[in-house]
Amino acid sequence: MIKITFPDGAVKEYNQGITAYEIAQGISPRLAADVIVATVNGEIYDLDRPINSDAELKLHKWEDKEAKKAFWHSSSHLMAEALEALYPGIKFGIGPAIDNGFYYDVDLGDTTISDEDLPKIEAKMMELARNKESFVRTDVPKAEALAKFTAKGDQYKCELIDGLEDGTISFYTNGNFTDLCRGPHLRDTSMIKAIKLLSIAGAYWRGDEHNKMLTRIYGITFPKKSMLDEYLVMLEEAKKRDHRKLGREMELFTFSNRVGQGLPLWLPKGADLRGRLQEFLQKVQKRYGYLPVITPHIGSKDLYITSGHWAHYGADSFRPITTPQEGEEYLLKPMNCPHHCEIYRSKPRSYKDLPLRFAEFGTVYRYEQSGELHGLTRVRGFTQDDAHLFCRPDQIKEEFCKVIDIILYVFKTLNFTEFTAQVSLRDPNNKTKYIGSDENWAKAEQAIIEAAAEKNLPTVVELGEAAFYGPKLDFMVKDALGRSWQLGTIQVDYNLPERFELEYVDSNNAKARPVMIHRAPFGSLERFVAVLLEHTGGKFPLWLAPDQVAILPLSEKYNDFAKKVCELLENYEIRALIDNRNETIGKKIRENELKHIPFILVVGEKEEASGSVAVRKQGGENLGVMSIEDFANYISNAVKEELN
Repeated sequence: MIKITFPDGAVKEYNQGITAYEIAQGISPRLAADVIVATVNGEIYDLDRPINSDAELKLHKWEDKEAKKAFWHSSSHLMAEALEALYPGIKFGIGPAIDNGFYYDVDLGDTTISDEDLPKIEAKMMELARNKESFVRTDVPKAEALAKFTAKGDQYKCELIDGLEDGTISFYTNGNFTDLCRGPHLRDTSMIKAIKLLSIAGAYWRGDEHNKMLTRIYGITFPKKSMLDEYLVMLEEAKKRDHRKLGREMELFTFSNRVGQGLPLWLPKGADLRGRLQEFLQKVQKRYGYLPVITPHIGSKDLYITSGHWAHYGADSFRPITTPQEGEEYLLKPMNCPHHCEIYRSKPRSYKDLPLRFAEFGTVYRYEQSGELHGLTRVRGFTQDDAHLFCRPDQIKEEFCKVIDIILYVFKTLNFTEFTAQVSLRDPNNKTKYIGSDENWAKAEQAIIEAAAEKNLPTVVELGEAAFYGPKLDFMVKDALGRSWQLGTIQVDYNLPERFELEYVDSNNAKARPVMIHRAPFGSLERFVAVLLEHTGGKFPLWLAPDQVAILPLSEKYNDFAKKVCELLENYEIRALIDNRNETIGKKIRENELKHIPFILVVGEKEEASGSVAVRKQGGENLGVMSIEDFANYISNAVKEELN
């Protein structure tokens, strides 16, 4: 007999070799029908995989991300089976689940697939799904695995198998399709009730532009057709809110191939918006005792060798810059933290000086693959709202909690009401990816867990998501469409202070090592603006809107009065524009509504005579006629309320 412990603490005994599906069936047939995978002692299991020892068990239904991942991974295998049936001789790269759905990279040889072919593939997938094909796992020796895919002429799978250790290789078979895979998967294909293949793209094998370009097919599936219908409606709304589309329409930013891929150019209205975001955070930081610093856009390669960034991020950095001096190399900086460490080292520090909080809107550079670039969310040059706090060990939790307070204030002000704090820890089974001692990692992880608990944050724990130098608290924010984005982050770091030999003199007049906290409430200005654009659909809060007011004269006779109104509003620091085109007032109202301008002021004979304006709020609400002074006060009070 073995003991199974459930999430509520209940413990039951079962025969050794029982499966999670059998346990669910014993609880309720309805539960068994809904369960997709299980977590057994922290490892995700297929429902039919035997449990042979005492275990903590959690059953996952569709609502859990573990279940969605297995559901969509199984769907990628179903698509691969359909593709193999329709296109004999096809070869397969990788087919993982992603945040929303799945993809498979395939080599079609001389054949091509277009969007017109997707309905045919969907139909084949539905046909196979209805056959209730089981997903059967088989553990195989490495030699046998290589022989199988060598016989098929599938060099991609052979290359993947070459990198695996013997004894760790498994196949999954559904119907006539067998794939190299760790799993887990659905019990069978019958749970897949709704299928939509979304798009086709090119993708270099293993992300290396020197390798062959494969065809990547994206799709998504659901256990109910109604879920797919809701998702497709959301996709249409997402297209309307696409930050690339809105940024172009609102004249916020642009890109130029002459400048270079992934390097955004901020237009005047976008630069002003960025400036307001910076000013907003700078005011908050000043209240919390942050000190502004500025560092260069480049640094000596030796700096990043010392920090460990060259070893861990070198492959994702721009190539070193050589100088006329032999052996001298610089990097476009991939991170700001090594520079801030050197600022700390610039003079002796006492325990009385700590904590020190250095803040910088610092631009950094990463060489993202061209296929991964996407508007402002994935770029090669971006500005982090970066800060590094140097503190004594006894100050860590208090400082960490204060950073949480800043991030929560930012989210509240910008109406991000749904978020989860992800405690990103080291992978205990692969410590080679990280630097530093086990002791320091344990202290840093404990500090994050305690601070999150003290602030009553909704948290999830993710192993293997830590930075190479320390654990993190990442804020996963849901936007208005329910999509999750990683925005703010806080990290505890014992390791960079050691690598840079940072010191302070403690109360006993002895040398001691500070602890470093990295934090960025926005994450990066580029990504934050993109997410905010899509979250608001371009309808920014009044304090942040590029244009707060559009002034519409009823005819050209009132253009001079409109200009006077605009000048008066500018005296109140209200951002206004005049739309004096020779168009009907109705058309001008509609078009300025589409520009998401919060207020429209109509001025004509009556308004000029009384020195007033007719006020219309975004969305069509008429606020009546106000004096210019009253309207300016109305705007001022509304902005103050948003920022409280």
